[in-house]
Amino acid sequence: MTNRPFHMLRYAAVAAASAGLALGAFAQQGDGTDVPIRTNVFKPAKVDLTQERLAAIKAPEGFSVSVFANSLKNARILAVAPDGTVYVSRRDQGDVVMLRDEDGDGRADNGGLIVASRAGAHGLAIRDGSLYIATVKEVFKAPIKPDGTLGDLEMLLGDLPDSGQHPNRTIAFGPDGMLYISVGSTCNACNESNPENATLLRASPDGKSRTIFASGLRNTIGFGWDPRTGELWGMDHGIDFLGDDVQPEELNRIERGKQYGWPHIWGAGGVNPQSTPVGDISKEQWKALSTPMALGYTAHAAPMQMLFYPGGAFPAQYTGDAFVAMRGSWNRNPASGYEIVRVRFADGKPQKFEPFVTGFLTDGGKTHIARPVGLALAKDGALLMSDDANGTIYRVAYRGGTTPVAAATAPAGPMQQQAMQGSGVPLAKDREETRTAATITVTSATIAPQAAIPPKHSEYADGVSPQLSWSAVSGTRSYAIVMEDPDAKPVTPFVHWLAWNIPATVTHLPEGLQEQLRLTEPDGVLQGATTRGSPGYFGPRPPVMDPPHHYHFQVFALDTVLQVPPGADRDQLLAAMRGHVLAKGELVGTFQQQVKPPK
Repeated sequence: MTNRPFHMLRYAAVAAASAGLALGAFAQQGDGTDVPIRTNVFKPAKVDLTQERLAAIKAPEGFSVSVFANSLKNARILAVAPDGTVYVSRRDQGDVVMLRDEDGDGRADNGGLIVASRAGAHGLAIRDGSLYIATVKEVFKAPIKPDGTLGDLEMLLGDLPDSGQHPNRTIAFGPDGMLYISVGSTCNACNESNPENATLLRASPDGKSRTIFASGLRNTIGFGWDPRTGELWGMDHGIDFLGDDVQPEELNRIERGKQYGWPHIWGAGGVNPQSTPVGDISKEQWKALSTPMALGYTAHAAPMQMLFYPGGAFPAQYTGDAFVAMRGSWNRNPASGYEIVRVRFADGKPQKFEPFVTGFLTDGGKTHIARPVGLALAKDGALLMSDDANGTIYRVAYRGGTTPVAAATAPAGPMQQQAMQGSGVPLAKDREETRTAATITVTSATIAPQAAIPPKHSEYADGVSPQLSWSAVSGTRSYAIVMEDPDAKPVTPFVHWLAWNIPATVTHLPEGLQEQLRLTEPDGVLQGATTRGSPGYFGPRPPVMDPPHHYHFQVFALDTVLQVPPGADRDQLLAAMRGHVLAKGELVGTFQQQVKPPK
């Protein structure tokens, strides 16, 4: 590899890691990687909030910081109803508390009323007169009564992934009317076995369908939509134990189908020396598949709830900027975070982070009076911030006399366009890219033509890919598989499986293939992104009591080996196949789910 002494290689690796550069070959399994890392565990002690410490909190000129409510214990996520009622989740207590300021004095009128109780209650969202509550594995919906209390809770989702290290699910409705759910990773840096971990999910409001909107997001608790452009942005937590200044907290522009690096790549291209991608994917390949952050913030500051200021009671220059609650570090010395930061935007692009409200870190950084978590806008336009350490909700109001700016609503177009990309097109076999007269016979040991697909191949059961065989075609260099459901809604057809570069000598795939970007058996087979948003086979999962859906297992013989990166989507794959299809064939099976799962 090189003739330099090994200690110089080690130094180069450390320098590259510190600078955020790719480590290249240093970062692979069993290659002799030796990267010493100095790290700290430092937890500033919690002290009580006093009038003196409250007075020491700093905000920009013209702003005041006061206490809206206190003694709430583990106050986490905030949501505000149109009538001004404030709801706060308390994860450790497993409930949701309602607060009201009836007399308009900027302070809750009482200590709060518990209106819902569910273990691990955390994410909150309000839409069409209902409160939505996310726990670790569930999403509930309840109607909001005129007095602010809730009706009966209805479970919409009961099968979100288990949590591990990051149990704090957050939810928000996008301008497209869909429910977005942040699901953190189970670990600091690992290859997840459940593709829905370390993602942002997109679900229908009734919970009947959901897809992976974006992946490679370690823990994006805070996300929101730019009110001017409708684009989605989120703050992702960086990896721990890489050093005091590595990795930065990431601001990402989150787009459908994109992968944001975790667990192998961080920031603008830094490489995690601890991890190894599966399927013999190299770090450089993973980096090429990843979208770098748009802007970085001090490492380990722990970004929490995020919101864009749509206009209202703050000066005009704040409209369209974002606020992020930084809960504060434990893996850094000196401590970072313990503040609200402002993200300045210009022409739809983030420009810089700057302090907005500080002073929650006290005694020269040795103690703290608050760990910021939730952010929400009060009905009067003030900014509310929850603290899960002393259980206080702070109110940040502007008293400078500036004429208010009318609040903007994010346009729905960008989200709708992304969601419907690839919809309304013919099946792969019927598209111009796959034109050929020659045919292939496709069979399966478990699926007869036009017959019901066994439950084990569906996502309601085992979710294992079926055994497939096909007739050999002379002159073939590789085979490709595209599985689609033309009966799905709203995205039609729904892509359930993409696989290509199957060796010409292989005309049989066994049952239960790995669901990863690259297979090592058969070696070198690449897999792409389904409409669900994950690589590999995703079995039938039609809505309960839908008429039987038809699943087309389409096999294509090609005269070339495709130069298509792993994780590509169907349209990228078909574009590369154009002019190279020697023969094609299909096996069609059906599936219907008549029994609703209990969760």
